[in-house]
Amino acid sequence: METGLTVTRPATETVTVELADRSYDILVGHGALDQLGARLSAMLKRPRVFVLTDETVERLHRHRLDEALRPVGISTNWKALPPGEKTKSFSNLEGILDWLLENSADRSDILIALGGGVIGDITGLAASLMKRGMGFVQVPTTLLAQVDSSVGGKTAVNTPRGKNMIGAFYQPRLVIADTELLETLPARELRAGYAEIVKYGLINDADFFTWLETHGEEVLALEPDAIAQAVATSCRAKAAIVAEDERETGVRALLNLGHTFGHALEAANGYAPDLLHGEAVAIGMALAFRYGAAEGITPAEDANRVRAHLEATGLQSVIPGKQGGPYTAENLVSLMQQDKKATAGRVPLILARGIGKSYIHQDADLASVETFLQAELLEG
Repeated sequence: METGLTVTRPATETVTVELADRSYDILVGHGALDQLGARLSAMLKRPRVFVLTDETVERLHRHRLDEALRPVGISTNWKALPPGEKTKSFSNLEGILDWLLENSADRSDILIALGGGVIGDITGLAASLMKRGMGFVQVPTTLLAQVDSSVGGKTAVNTPRGKNMIGAFYQPRLVIADTELLETLPARELRAGYAEIVKYGLINDADFFTWLETHGEEVLALEPDAIAQAVATSCRAKAAIVAEDERETGVRALLNLGHTFGHALEAANGYAPDLLHGEAVAIGMALAFRYGAAEGITPAEDANRVRAHLEATGLQSVIPGKQGGPYTAENLVSLMQQDKKATAGRVPLILARGIGKSYIHQDADLASVETFLQAELLEG
């Protein structure tokens, strides 16, 4: 892991997700979108693509994608959905599929996801279902999507019973992580994405976490070398885990650090916009480290260090609202029981023996988790 910013980085770095005949590249860097046309030309039988986005991203970035494809003569057919987590619904999935069928899309066409994690998730699921599978390409426009959700082939929609309950593993053909697209993001969205960057340091790269403690402000300021290094390092970390365990039967579960707590917080809040996914993950990671400390697993100084870094970058590390409202210990544990991996009153949690030493704690007792959460709510 590089610990300084003196290295001259290439304009675009290529990270490959090694999955045999389904391997694909992630292009990372300022202006990486300019390479999309040439890459698509090699994939397409006809010079056209379908583009799914949300209304906000369409306004901000449609011209950039069209400009990238114009020199190679690729036409675009666009559909824009409302922004927000609630867009990941069955009704919107049906509408996407009907739009593709209405416009005679077939398996040789490419569907592009231009947007954040919500658009990437629902686009990938639609692509997997369309005539049993059409190709799709991820062009993530949020930091969170660039370092996490656009890589690895997890696709899904939400249900009232939980987040990402209905989905499939379906890999993209290409990911374009153009850091220039991040310049339109509000600071809050950048911080939410930064939480997922921190995650990779906490999983198995203590040196990266230490680097972030020094350079996190530069990453959030989109300083070119810092943001490129953070995104590329995160993508390499995820690519390595996905290549080893594509369908989450083992080590890939480590990528869920903070997510079991975080998903419960999101569900309790009705996926409302006052708690973004990355914000929930940040709280979830802090909770996982503190729960580990309470159980005698995690050094207390490491739990404190995680909390301090998250708060120093403007992220929350405690349950919002405290007493009352949707965030009760009982409600959160009930939602955790609906986790896809929960069985018989126990749930696998990603805990840590220290920073960079995360592991899969297979059968966390939800009764002890509830006691811990009650204490958290009282202390907040």
